[in-house]
Amino acid sequence: MSGGSSRAGDGSVRAAERAVLRLARPYLGRLVGAGLLAAATEFAGLALMATATWLLMSAAGRPPLDRLTVAIVAVRALAISRGVFRYTERLAGHDAVLRMITDVRAGVFAALAARRDAARQRTGDALSRLVSDVEAVQDLLLRVLVPGAAAATVSVLAVAGAAAVSLPAAGVLALGLLVAGVALPLAATALTRHAADQVAPLRGALATDAVDLTHGAADLAAFGATGHALDAAADRARRLARLERRLAATGFAVDAAGVLVAGATAGAVVVTALRGGVGGVLVGVLAVGSLAAVEVALALVGAARQRTQLRAGLVRVAALLTAPEADAAVAAAGAGAAAVGAAPVAGAVTVGPAPHDVRFDEVTVRYRAGAAPALDRFTLDLPAGRRIAVVGPSGAGKSTLAAVLTGSVGPAEGRVTLDGVDLSAYPAEELPRAVGGLLAEAYVFHATVRENLLLGRPAADEAELAAATRAAGLLDWVHAQPAGWDTVVGEEGGQLSGGQRQRLALARALLAAPGVLVLDEPTEGLDPAAADAVLASALAATPAGHSVLLISHRLSGLADLDEIVVLDAGRVVQRGRHDELVAAPGWYRGQWLLQEAAERGYLALTPRP
Repeated sequence: MSGGSSRAGDGSVRAAERAVLRLARPYLGRLVGAGLLAAATEFAGLALMATATWLLMSAAGRPPLDRLTVAIVAVRALAISRGVFRYTERLAGHDAVLRMITDVRAGVFAALAARRDAARQRTGDALSRLVSDVEAVQDLLLRVLVPGAAAATVSVLAVAGAAAVSLPAAGVLALGLLVAGVALPLAATALTRHAADQVAPLRGALATDAVDLTHGAADLAAFGATGHALDAAADRARRLARLERRLAATGFAVDAAGVLVAGATAGAVVVTALRGGVGGVLVGVLAVGSLAAVEVALALVGAARQRTQLRAGLVRVAALLTAPEADAAVAAAGAGAAAVGAAPVAGAVTVGPAPHDVRFDEVTVRYRAGAAPALDRFTLDLPAGRRIAVVGPSGAGKSTLAAVLTGSVGPAEGRVTLDGVDLSAYPAEELPRAVGGLLAEAYVFHATVRENLLLGRPAADEAELAAATRAAGLLDWVHAQPAGWDTVVGEEGGQLSGGQRQRLALARALLAAPGVLVLDEPTEGLDPAAADAVLASALAATPAGHSVLLISHRLSGLADLDEIVVLDAGRVVQRGRHDELVAAPGWYRGQWLLQEAAERGYLALTPRP
């Protein structure tokens, strides 16, 4: 069972390596050049050791100077060329890899942004994928492929050079190089594989812990859970430290074995050469050259160990780069194309902010296999200009409905069409121009008010900014700030109150003005009077002909909408206009009476001016 699992794991790693290396194709020439320069560097070092040994041993016999001139010049040339080759190899290799890493990061970022489970993706783990896991791609090239190829090439050349002096000695050297370059790397891989596979997930978990402990510090303290959270994070940190210590100890043991192999190989080469009648100076050259050659071959041990440690990170990156929603981003990254200004894909459906007709046809959504559907055979027509509210208890499927309409969640059954075309046929970067708005827990960026507003409509002028913020009830606050539109709102809008953050997000949605405006709880965090005023103003500010899908817990302010749909457990249980639903027994009428009574009590307790 474990053997099959291991083979499956090796297959997934090889598939991940192939997926990642496809992005290296545009830079193949640079990478090949870097590999040749690395081989030249190692060969220059090997030749330098052999030539210097010959020079020193020959000089001990005090020959005429002219016999040593060529060797002296060769030593100087090899010493200089080794440094030059190393510099140019690093320059060429890092140039190619950094270009490729730019494409990989763009592909990973695009895949994370396009994931349909993005709302459930932990930001700490996503950060780990963008940083440490992507660095695994860089290390695969710079610390595995390039040095590994150089070591293999120089090993072959070393055996060929030894064969020119003594064939038996070359055979012994070849055997030593096989042990150092094949057997030891396989042993290093076997000894470190299990521990190395756990390192990347643990690093991702620690990054998540850091985010939770930082952003959730107040809530952890309020519930007395800080100590428990710190203990859990410390436990993961200790496990990671133990794994890294184990990897370091294994690496030390393998490196020590490599030193023994180098010494044994050199000794065996000397004995074999002497038995073959090789002269004294050449024996010394073979001895030192063998030590240098085995040292070069031992780079394959480091490459194998590094590859083992990169396995989990490469698989995690490849899982994103090969996801269906990432295909376009990966292809663009592999070609080095910029996202802005790229030519449209042939046959792609284009869409704009003009009015649109939307239809849900028997749509079913499940988040987990075997679980109850979040939406169950939901059907709805939302023609251009129509305004519909969706209400219901918590967990009824309202936010799922908004996610399906905006394309962030795909239906398991049924279909959603925009102007008669399946929603999935529209390019992800163009769909928000037609369908968008204020979704649940809208994010406010650590930027100015102006920059947050312009996110969906960069070309808007100040008059349009003012109109949108006035409709959201935020314009007076903006004018009261010393910096006005350039007021920095803080990370996640930390410098704003909850109601101000919601109004800012609502203003951003109104400014974008998509053809189908989705408003998910647009007045959350506002008192009843302010909520009614802001909702009426937002609906009035929606351009004529644009449709609105309003999701709300509050039933006040829905009287003027064209239709109200009541959801429960993902199914439509009531639908009609406000007056019809209030008059009919059911969830809507009961909730309306409860909210009216609660708000009358709230208003009765409000201090009079």
